[in-house]
Amino acid sequence: MTKKLLERMNADFKELEYELKTVLPEEIARAASLGDLSENAEYEAALDRQRLLQSKYRTLKNRINEIAQIDISRIPQNKTGYGSIIEVYDLDDDKDLIYQLVMPEDADVKRNRISVGSPIGKALMNRNEGDEVSIRIPSGTKNYEITGFKPYAETEQDL
Repeated sequence: MTKKLLERMNADFKELEYELKTVLPEEIARAASLGDLSENAEYEAALDRQRLLQSKYRTLKNRINEIAQIDISRIPQNKTGYGSIIEVYDLDDDKDLIYQLVMPEDADVKRNRISVGSPIGKALMNRNEGDEVSIRIPSGTKNYEITGFKPYAETEQDL
């Protein structure tokens, strides 16, 4: 799961790098050739885009480095954590749900992939089967009972 996330992020990084180092300099040069730079909207727009992309570039590079540093072997197997598939019983709505705890970049509500940084994800971390959890979310409070979980597995699974 982490490997696939890093592969996807590295591909995005390379696209961003190409745009910053190849495409954008050509746009800036073309806009600069149009004349007076003090009143050149195309030139200003290209510079603004360059600043935005440089910021994204630095942020993405830092995040890739952070994720690459994660030591998967240190993720506890006896409690819920990153990568765990968690079965919960929604005490409020009387239904069973399954979530997988993932990095924010991998979160996908439609696939029940919940970010470890979200309120639900944070509340479900470091739990055991049988634990009851009350979670404050923007729309109120959710009450769950953890009915089971599978610890982190390197293979990506769809729920």
